[in-house]
Amino acid sequence: MANRWARRRREVQTHLPLHISHPSSSISYWYCDFKIYNLNEHIFSFGRRYARFLHVWFTVGVAFSFIALLGVSLMLLWGSAGPYHLQSRDMGINGLSVPGLSLSIMDVGIMIVSTLMSVALHEFGHAVAAASEGLPIEYIAIFLAVLFPGALVAFNYDMLQSLPHFAALRIYCAGIWHNLMFCAVCLLTVFLLPLMLHPLYIHNEGPMVMGVAQTSALSGYLSPYDVIISLDGSNIKSPQEWMNKMAQVNAQILPKFTDLEEPLHSQAVSGRKGYCIPNSWVENSRNDKFSCPDGLTAFVSIPCFNSSLLVRSIHGDGDKNKVEDRQCLTAQDVVKLKKCGDEWELTGNDRSHCACSEEESCMAPVQIPGLSWVEISYSSPYSTECLQKRRNLSSTDSSGSTSCGGSFVYVGDVSSLAYSIQLSAYQPRWASIIFSAYLPYVLEKVSACTFHVSATLGLLNSMPVYFLDGESILETSFCYITWLTPRRRHRVLRSCLVAGTFLSTITILRILYSILI
Repeated sequence: MANRWARRRREVQTHLPLHISHPSSSISYWYCDFKIYNLNEHIFSFGRRYARFLHVWFTVGVAFSFIALLGVSLMLLWGSAGPYHLQSRDMGINGLSVPGLSLSIMDVGIMIVSTLMSVALHEFGHAVAAASEGLPIEYIAIFLAVLFPGALVAFNYDMLQSLPHFAALRIYCAGIWHNLMFCAVCLLTVFLLPLMLHPLYIHNEGPMVMGVAQTSALSGYLSPYDVIISLDGSNIKSPQEWMNKMAQVNAQILPKFTDLEEPLHSQAVSGRKGYCIPNSWVENSRNDKFSCPDGLTAFVSIPCFNSSLLVRSIHGDGDKNKVEDRQCLTAQDVVKLKKCGDEWELTGNDRSHCACSEEESCMAPVQIPGLSWVEISYSSPYSTECLQKRRNLSSTDSSGSTSCGGSFVYVGDVSSLAYSIQLSAYQPRWASIIFSAYLPYVLEKVSACTFHVSATLGLLNSMPVYFLDGESILETSFCYITWLTPRRRHRVLRSCLVAGTFLSTITILRILYSILI
């Protein structure tokens, strides 16, 4: 994606034996490209027709490009000083390092489309800026250098050198400027998307499942078009709330015991998240062993007046009485009962933390350190069974509500669970347009992905490194420093480019390392 002019092109041609008057492609051992000539006349005509407006447009782009160049340079210097470290989370790509994350074919296609649009708009900026200055382009090329893809716009180098310095700056800064503006358009699209889609879609009234990874623990419970209602009793309105709640649950996980003297049977009781268990169940489910049979979960009674997190180590003869209090119950039946404890975000009549009656006991699941107990409630409003229930209720003029969905419990690592499903903040208003459920999801994903790709492309070309736009911008800017001799300007320029290339390489390697570990 480097954008060097005919000076670089001439250097490349010395290594390309295949060269005719108008070659459509060039091939060598380390470089190949595909040249496009059909757009030259149209771009030049457009640039000359709106030259006055384009001069103002790209002049503003020069100012913003210099701000980007200065900002990126300061970031590189700050990073080299030590206190500032670029991490993958700082770049908004922390999801790449999450276990269980898988890219679908749709995700790959969105990334490719976003990259093509960002690169095309970048190069179009250079070409139109040159045309507005009266500089015709020779061709637009898509190339592959070693293993790195990119695109460039080739000009006549002698004509480019004859332009005023500021006119050349408008050409060099046009690509960065267009990428920045493309980012603004993507942000505006994401912001206005709920308003534009409001007639057909509901927004932020529950995240709808668009896909579940085959390796996900939720694949047997959630299906496409299901809507997540709550997580641990907390209503979930959007995919962002789902991620935030999962992160909160993950932060509350009890750490695994690392002391070698800690007994293997050490377990924890989440005393703040309980259920009202009927006493009849308690009498029939008492277990005097350390572990419950397969398919059953251990529960322990918790007092209502002390709902703080309790940790119990089950070892030694003195703790046998604690084992006797353990009950083995079926989690699928327990989650249907009334809740107790102060960790639930209860509403209405369930606000009391001691909501159990005299015939019930407040009991909490025994939690293994390092794992989480998460209760997920969902509905299936677009399923055939739910639609049939709605039709039956409407035909009988019944005012009751349909129960389409359920609740289940997940016990395990929630850090990978959160990213194992694809969620959309939009729901179709009618089941008849469920086929278009992916439209808002795709539009939102394309806008977000294009924003990141275009911003990355603009920042990369703002870096003061070799073979990118930053080199040309810096070289032309140094021409305004008249109190330096040409030789000294060249030395200063080379020093800046060497330092910028070195710091940029270290920063990029650091980011890649933080992603892979």
